[in-house]
Amino acid sequence: MNNFFKQHWPHFLAVFVFIVISFTYLSPLLEGKQLSQPDIVKFQGMSKEIEDYRETTGEEPLWTNSMFGGMPAFQISVHYTKNIAVHTARFVRSLLPRPADMVFLYMIGFYILLLVLGASPWLSMIGAVAFAFSSYNFIIIEAGHNTKAYAIAYMAPVLAGFILTLRGRLLSGAVLTALALALQLQSNHLQITYYFLFILFFWGIAESIKMFQENRLFDLSKSAVALLAAVVIAVGVNFGGIWSTYAYAEHTMRGPSELSFNEESQTSGLDKDYATAWSYGVGETFSLLIPNVKGGATGAIGHNQSALDNVDRRFRQDIANQNHYWGDQPFTSGPVYAGAVVMFLFMLSMFFWNNKLKWYLLVVSILTIMLAWGKNFMPLTDFFLDYFPGYNKFRAVSMILVVPSLLIPLVAFMGMREIIKNPEILVRYKKKFYFAFGLTGGLCIVFYLMPSAFFSFFSQMELQSLNAQKSESPAVAAQIDMFMANLEAARIHIFRADAIRSFAFILAAAIFVFLYAHKKIKINILYIALGILIITDMWPVCKRYLNDSNFLSKRFVAQPFQPNAANQQIMQDTDPHFRVFNPDANPFNETATSYFHKSIGGYHGAKLQRYQDIIDFHLGGKGPLNMDVINMLNTKYFIRNIDGSGPMALLNPDALGNAWFVEDVMFVENADEEIMALNDFKPDSVAIVDNRFKKYLKGYERGIDTTAIINLTHYQPNRMKYEASTAREQLAVFSEIYYPDGWEVTVNGEPAEHFRVNYILRAMIVPEGKSEIVFEFRPRSYFVGERISLLFSTILIVLLVATIYLRYIKKKQQL
Repeated sequence: MNNFFKQHWPHFLAVFVFIVISFTYLSPLLEGKQLSQPDIVKFQGMSKEIEDYRETTGEEPLWTNSMFGGMPAFQISVHYTKNIAVHTARFVRSLLPRPADMVFLYMIGFYILLLVLGASPWLSMIGAVAFAFSSYNFIIIEAGHNTKAYAIAYMAPVLAGFILTLRGRLLSGAVLTALALALQLQSNHLQITYYFLFILFFWGIAESIKMFQENRLFDLSKSAVALLAAVVIAVGVNFGGIWSTYAYAEHTMRGPSELSFNEESQTSGLDKDYATAWSYGVGETFSLLIPNVKGGATGAIGHNQSALDNVDRRFRQDIANQNHYWGDQPFTSGPVYAGAVVMFLFMLSMFFWNNKLKWYLLVVSILTIMLAWGKNFMPLTDFFLDYFPGYNKFRAVSMILVVPSLLIPLVAFMGMREIIKNPEILVRYKKKFYFAFGLTGGLCIVFYLMPSAFFSFFSQMELQSLNAQKSESPAVAAQIDMFMANLEAARIHIFRADAIRSFAFILAAAIFVFLYAHKKIKINILYIALGILIITDMWPVCKRYLNDSNFLSKRFVAQPFQPNAANQQIMQDTDPHFRVFNPDANPFNETATSYFHKSIGGYHGAKLQRYQDIIDFHLGGKGPLNMDVINMLNTKYFIRNIDGSGPMALLNPDALGNAWFVEDVMFVENADEEIMALNDFKPDSVAIVDNRFKKYLKGYERGIDTTAIINLTHYQPNRMKYEASTAREQLAVFSEIYYPDGWEVTVNGEPAEHFRVNYILRAMIVPEGKSEIVFEFRPRSYFVGERISLLFSTILIVLLVATIYLRYIKKKQQL
């Protein structure tokens, strides 16, 4: 045991250091506080019905009616109990409180990667901190993008396993790849995994070319087979979740719309306008080097007193209310800052790391930066959206900057590894050193001295608005010009403060590297200096976006929603199933209503496409509210604040209930006709049916039995039971969202068929007499997928145990 500790003590020290750093940065955790994350608050609202059902029954509902009239729970909250990655992830996360576990995983994963690449434990520790403290990694934690944070954290260990396998460590490399990739896929942020494939693709090309040139095709084949097996196992472990997500995706906004009203913006996935709404500005890319190159995060300049000090007193109040961020994204929580010191080391490495791999990594970094520009570089974006498989399924193209955020510190510290081993190369090639300094520190100085020569300090939207005001009222044009001059002065001050800040850190790092190269300081001093400089540089920038003010008491974080008078009034209604609309509360971007009631609003980035169409055309998205649609969704209550006295519950007497019989049918040719037909119809007597479902009405005679009844007698989110009595065969419409993959219906215990009407609702022919109708949600993707996950989880466990055992035997033989 003592020998084991002596051999591995640097790694134990690294773990200890990473834990200390995590808790020091997130010190409120030590006071018993918890991080309040906006998106997690929304998650608590959207998942409340799911969590309550799970706690009550011990089962997974897989469907919820708490948002958008009803939707699958696959991208909200589903527990895959047969997935070993789920249990592994829970165990790892239980070791440290959230979000300290995320910060620790950032560091330990990158530490493993650098060790695999041959860096010393000390350099690997510094590199791990540099990667972890990239500002984006903390911005997403503050926002509550936890799945994204975990997916980012697992990128480095997946890459480490990938590299080990290519280097001939087939079993251990493949098992590490399978385990880390299984954990990343379990995080359920496929967009990050998709972008990460860019790195694996280019790295794989580089290694394949190298092995081909060395005539090692057999080694390459063995590595490829091992990696393919690792990927199959990782996918198999997560098969239930992946299959369910895949099946669900084609019906969501991530799949194609059936409407043809806006074909020029449509792809086989998201609309281009929606996919590129959050596009990084071309000039904004310099935030990798200078965090406030575009002002940082959305917020008021008034919070920056030093910026206001540069403003004419007459304009200070107006300038204080202006946006601290002047980029062209709709809003932002902060920039992607890779660190000034890290950027200098990266540039240094491009000159001194003697490995062709760096060029492949540079190419993929530049490519992904250009893709992050989105609508600001549409030729490339159009090509990827139209022709690159799967690319158009994801929104917020700026997220692809996670790729350079990983590769920049990776290249930086691999180059430093070479410089540390051969410091004389810096002395021999001084010009390269000066070039690296000039391209980073020199650029910061140029920007500081001549900011207006390179940047506009107004967003495009601001310029359009201000110029429009000037043209409409020439009398106030001079006043607007003075306002703009003062706003520009404030923003230039913000920009210059960070430009000179970055220069100072780069200069300090350059001096220490220069002194080491000339043997004026020892390696330990260089390590300490670089570690301190990187922490001092990146820690305060991250604190701008995630700091002590984001922590609140556990009780408040656990219960973020408190019922108001309207909620309390509605909750007294004993009807088991109805819906609520809260139009005054930004209804399609909030989940407070969903926390207490079943809502026709909600918040989700992957809602059903047909429901999004209903929002756009009939629920106030791009036009007025259609009360016929409101009523057919069984919207029993509105929450309104009419006279400013607070939210009130208003009963809607025209809500149609859970199910009803209709007398007539209107057939339409396609989705366009179907959604437009909702503008003028009577949902209580007519059902609008797409011709594709005409077969379900074959032989049916239209008409109505006025004495017939149909009532909901049992409600669960995934199982609803109705009792019907009718003197003739009739068409029943159910106020439930139609979803083709998973809902099964029986009549008196016998399988029956249902189909879609009114663009989004379910309907079926109810036979004559008394009937018990049961709708149950049993998606094959979940139940079969769980069995497949169990199989591959078992395989992964066996391989992991075998790897550890063989390594133990090998060590024992060496003693």
